[in-house]
Amino acid sequence: MGLYNLDKIFFPNSIAVIGASEKKGSIGNALISNLIDGGTYADLFPVNPHYPEIRGLKSYQSISEIKNPPDLAVIATPIQTVPDIISECVDRRVGAAIIISAGGKEIGEKGKKLEAQILQKAKEGGLRIIGPNCLGVLCPGKHLNASFAPDMPRSGNLAFVSQSGAICTAILDLAFKEHIGFSHFVSIGSMLDVDFGDLIDYLGNDPRAKSILLYIENLTNHRKFMSAARAVSRIKPIVVLKSGKSPAGAKAAASHTGAMAGEDAVYDAAFRRTGVVRVETIQELFDCAELMGKQPRPAGKRLAIITNGGGPGVMATDALSKYGQEPESLDNEILDALNQVLPPYWSRNNPIDVLGDASPERFQNVIEICINSNKFDGILVIMVPQALTKPKDVADKVVEIKDKYSFPVFANWIGGRDMAPGIETLNNAGLPTYGTPERAIRAFLYMYNYARDLELLQEISPKLPNEIKFDRETAKNHIIGKVGNTNKFLSEEESKEILAAYGIPVNEMRIAKTEDEAVSKAKEIGFSVVMKILSPDITHKTDANGVQLDLRDESHVRKAYQKIMEGANEYNPDARIFGVTIQKLIPWPDFELLIGAKKDPSFGPVILFGMGGIYTEILKDRALGIPPMNRLAARRLMEETRIYKMLKGYRNRPGANLEKLEEIIIRVSQLMTDFPEISELDMNPVIVKSGEPVAIDARILLKETSVQSPMHLVISPYPEQYEFHETTSGGLDIFIRPIKPEDASLFEELFQSLSPTSIYYRFFSSLKHMSKKMLARFTQIDYDREIALVAIDETTSEEKMLGITQVFVHPDGDRGEFAILVGDPWQGKGVGAKLLEHVLQIAKQRNIHDIYGTVLRGNTNMLRLGEKLGFTRQWDSGKEECTLIIDLKQIDFDDLRVNDWF
Repeated sequence: MGLYNLDKIFFPNSIAVIGASEKKGSIGNALISNLIDGGTYADLFPVNPHYPEIRGLKSYQSISEIKNPPDLAVIATPIQTVPDIISECVDRRVGAAIIISAGGKEIGEKGKKLEAQILQKAKEGGLRIIGPNCLGVLCPGKHLNASFAPDMPRSGNLAFVSQSGAICTAILDLAFKEHIGFSHFVSIGSMLDVDFGDLIDYLGNDPRAKSILLYIENLTNHRKFMSAARAVSRIKPIVVLKSGKSPAGAKAAASHTGAMAGEDAVYDAAFRRTGVVRVETIQELFDCAELMGKQPRPAGKRLAIITNGGGPGVMATDALSKYGQEPESLDNEILDALNQVLPPYWSRNNPIDVLGDASPERFQNVIEICINSNKFDGILVIMVPQALTKPKDVADKVVEIKDKYSFPVFANWIGGRDMAPGIETLNNAGLPTYGTPERAIRAFLYMYNYARDLELLQEISPKLPNEIKFDRETAKNHIIGKVGNTNKFLSEEESKEILAAYGIPVNEMRIAKTEDEAVSKAKEIGFSVVMKILSPDITHKTDANGVQLDLRDESHVRKAYQKIMEGANEYNPDARIFGVTIQKLIPWPDFELLIGAKKDPSFGPVILFGMGGIYTEILKDRALGIPPMNRLAARRLMEETRIYKMLKGYRNRPGANLEKLEEIIIRVSQLMTDFPEISELDMNPVIVKSGEPVAIDARILLKETSVQSPMHLVISPYPEQYEFHETTSGGLDIFIRPIKPEDASLFEELFQSLSPTSIYYRFFSSLKHMSKKMLARFTQIDYDREIALVAIDETTSEEKMLGITQVFVHPDGDRGEFAILVGDPWQGKGVGAKLLEHVLQIAKQRNIHDIYGTVLRGNTNMLRLGEKLGFTRQWDSGKEECTLIIDLKQIDFDDLRVNDWF
């Protein structure tokens, strides 16, 4: 079911209100009244067999009586009646439905069964559903109030989506007080059909929504959410309040929505990976809503603080410092300008203290100097009651500036009765106002964090110096056949063999089943050695006195063996003991790290990096990341930990080989990608000595799963199945593969090979160079929603990109737009034909039906190739552009031969 039908929810031309009522105080009455009083342009059809007329409109016995099928059905009847109503809507080809009714999965099994019936019937007709158990939908710009919220907020550019109806009503109440406007206001309810991923995709493609605000209790389709959020957060900010941080809160959230909760730290990692900004409290959500809804986003962190009181300025500075920031310093040019308008004894610093006797004009002059200096990204104006101040007049001046400049200005009018008229003036003019300096600063920094995170997301990932290879067969032999219906821990020996197969350095170990054998193995390895208990029933070896260090001779080994056996028996008399392991001692390591992974029930594999050793659980210095990982993602993961500063080298202590650590993280990520059966992987400690990391201890937990790789991931990994070796009609041997994030430099070289004409044919403009943002856009793709293949010259030692073709898949999954680019030296040699042939085959495999692309009239080679492939041409009247369209359902690639073209 595509996103097209969501237009029928937000912009319907006709609405049937099923359960509309004349009874005052009922939801049915509120719905029809709100639609009428809101001034909706849509035709309204009340449906209720108990009333011949409702609010002056003819009431229908059923939706079948309505002559033309309505775009939208709003349903407010008992939940047990809804399956039949939905079936009727499908029969009448109604476009979409909003189900207000409660009593679904939140009440238990009976409700789940009802919801299953509703969804099955909706899918049969492609009917999209918001709800059930929701407040409804409001679109102020279209005068649509399809909800039982009593009033319509202002029209604006902020989209708000909430799983909680109570949060919806609270935000609406705030919006009226603070004059916040919305483009879309959605109570999503139980998310039977339309979920957060759908709405992020839809709102991301709607220019009316400039920013997106979400209140989330749980997600239903995590992969869809991740894909949508990664795409949309690059073009507009998404701010999330996710409840259920504590175990008790998570349980309450699950009970409220009828869904299972996930670990909150994993949500943090997921939000960071997608570029979503997470706020911590409902107040911060309100504060971000106000800033996002009223002001342009700050481009950076340079903040000017203008105040008529020194104390609040210090409070604002402290708030910045708490989050690792400080006010932007004033250069000589700004100081000279401020000296002209401020008294001689002003602070000469930022915060800029304009003093207690500041007139409205003084405030105005200082604000305008800061804006015109181009040295700041935002201005916070703080006003406190002073004997000579005029809060209302100062507010008027700030409003004048707001109307004159498009610049982030927000206010903190501190006080009560005397400040109220000024606050009202600011709110009426659409200026964000905050009760404390701390709240203002935090809201500003959230918006700055979005800009910073966006820059990080678009950073180009460097390549590893050598190609990473994996021995999947060896690892597979240790896993397949050992997975049962219950959890199974592999032995340390088996775990290390799997890690070694994936190129992860491990410490050599020997197994000894007796005391004499332990002595023999120790002599083989060479003293000093470490001895550890070997038991599947003792996870934390040190708890059972199961680790003995620095064994320097035979007597030490014998004593250690006896001590370990005694400790194990005392710790767990029923534990299965298979002997001990003997390893070479690595004395005085520089660092002990923890590198591991776990399979989260919601987000799939999660990579963990942090401080290791016996204090891991006490210090809790760890960071989580969502695979797949590349060098950049691995480095960001390490940077989130406190130990990272030490790993770079500290004072006279050597640092770690960070590139090797990145590589280990990437290898663990690939191992978790290839084998969904791995439920947990733990390497603790990974010792770093003289910069080089090695895994000293390891364990892997296997668990049976029915999910095949890579569907257990929430981010689609590099699709190796789309690699091909081809020879073109021009005799070029090429390697066709999906594009990688590390291909930015290759793509830049390809661009340099293009003539101005080729550039214009592809980009429809005269580009001189590829910006960092464009390189990231072309190389950092979501393999779930884009197909991008590159042709690599196989005859050279260094990789050289000859061409690229892409299909940008629409969110509905049915259509895609293609583009192709071949470097000038390789045009006319069959490179483009091979690329396009493969990308269309992949699109057909993925059930994408229609592919289209825009081609300029002068690009005759592309027009000829399109004709040969079966594309039809659609010329735009009076334009130099042609749209090529192909229906892949009608194409048989076995009969298609295009090698002699392009």
